[in-house]
This record gives sequence, C-alpha cells and structure tokens, in this order.
Amino acid sequence: MTRPDLNGIPVLGLGTFGRTGPEGLAAILEALEAGYRHIDTAQSYGTEANVGEAIRRSGLPRDEVFVTTKIADTHLDSPRALESVARSLETMGLDRIDLLLIHWPSQNDQVPFENYMTALAEAQDRGWARLIGVSNFTIRHLDRAEALLGPGRLATNQVEIHPYLQTPRLAAFAKAKGLPLTAYQPLAKGEVARDPTLSRIGKAHDVSAAAVALAFLMAQGHIVIPASSDPARLRGNLEALTVSLSEDELAQIRALDRGQRLINPDKAPDWDDR
Repeated sequence: MTRPDLNGIPVLGLGTFGRTGPEGLAAILEALEAGYRHIDTAQSYGTEANVGEAIRRSGLPRDEVFVTTKIADTHLDSPRALESVARSLETMGLDRIDLLLIHWPSQNDQVPFENYMTALAEAQDRGWARLIGVSNFTIRHLDRAEALLGPGRLATNQVEIHPYLQTPRLAAFAKAKGLPLTAYQPLAKGEVARDPTLSRIGKAHDVSAAAVALAFLMAQGHIVIPASSDPARLRGNLEALTVSLSEDELAQIRALDRGQRLINPDKAPDWDDR
C-alpha cells in the first residue's frame, strides 16, 4: 500500500496520547506491525520513551519511521526550549526528530514569540530536527512566524480537525500558503463511529465510518493522526488510504461541520473558526 506524503510528512500517522506504560508500548508496536510509519508524540504525553523503544523493538530501519514530537508550552523560554529538545532525543534514543513542533503558542505572549520560534529554527539548524512546524497556531500566529522565519520554513500546523470541526477559515489560509494542516482528534473522540452519514458511506465502501472520516480529511488536503490501541481499529483506520470518495459523498460530509471543538483549554488562543 502506498503512503503518500505532504511536505515530506506521511499523510496518515498514529497519535500516541495516552499510550503510556507497557500497554502503550504494545499498542505502538502493534501499529508499526500493521504498517504505520508516522508516529506522533509530545514531551507532555509521556510517550516519547515508548515511541523510541517501539521503533527499536520493531526492527524497522530508522529511516522508515517518521517521528513527530512537540516542545511543551512549559519549555518555551530560552534556553529551556533547546534543552528540552535534547532531552527528547535522549529519551527516544534517536539522533534526530523528523518533525519538531511548538505544541501551543505562549498564552498572552508570556514567553516572547521570537524566543521560542527562533529556538525551533535553531533546533533544525543544528540537525536535531529535519522539519519544523507548529501546533494550535492561529492565522495571526502563522503570519508572525512567516515574518520571523521566512516563507516555507514551517512544514505543518497541527490543529483539531474532524468532520464536526472543519476550520474553513484556517484551512483556506493554510492552503493559500501551501501549508498542510495536520488533524488531531480526527475521529472526534470516537464520535464519528456513531454518525449515520459516515456509517452509510462506509458501508458503501466496505470500510468503517472512522476510515471514511479519515479519507475525507485527507481528501481536503490534511494529514491525519488517529489514535487507537485496538488492533482491528488500527488496521481499519489504515484502510482510509484506499478510499476514494465521490463529490456527492464529500459534500455530505462537509455538511456535518458544526464548529464542535473538543480541545479548548484555558491556554488556547483566540481561534479563527468559532
């Protein structure tokens, strides 16, 4: 099965939030066995060690597994940002990160924007990260990043996107910039599995409603990182790569957008799509 990429990032990966301890390690190993080659972790998840150990136990060549991690918002101030990246590399037992993100922008600029964005760029310049990007950035943040780092430096913006939160303003802006969005929570915490529209379309394609949701997001030009520990669901989500939705089916799923945001902590920025 071919696995296309955007900006050098595999379009379907595995989210690892909550995959801690021996059970989490087993789930990541199961995903690698199933064929996942993009693993998404973060300093704040507590899963970096499991990701590194799973890659080693899998026996896969390092170059075959794309690893994303994120600098926590508690590590943004210099020089802590770079120190945290060095710790992430040590924790995972890797000599480089394929994609390094800022996890959340500093709330109310408590840490100056320039400090952590230049640290992110320095991590890439040092060879610690092959690609760099951001997460939970608004259009305003993306404009500031481009002004500071130059156009094309960022590989992605990872944000919450699913059929019930399609972020049209942010998506249109990112598309115009040639910046892929990476959709976290693409299955809306499992809610898509109960959706009658997605289930009906899935039945027509002989795949799950979750696979339809993922196929839809990829058809919109997004990268997706669903999370699961269930072997059948892990493999079922991969089937999204084989689904080609018709224009009518795409329109039906676009109509599901209701601006339903599931991740909105106090530190969240002023979102573009509300």
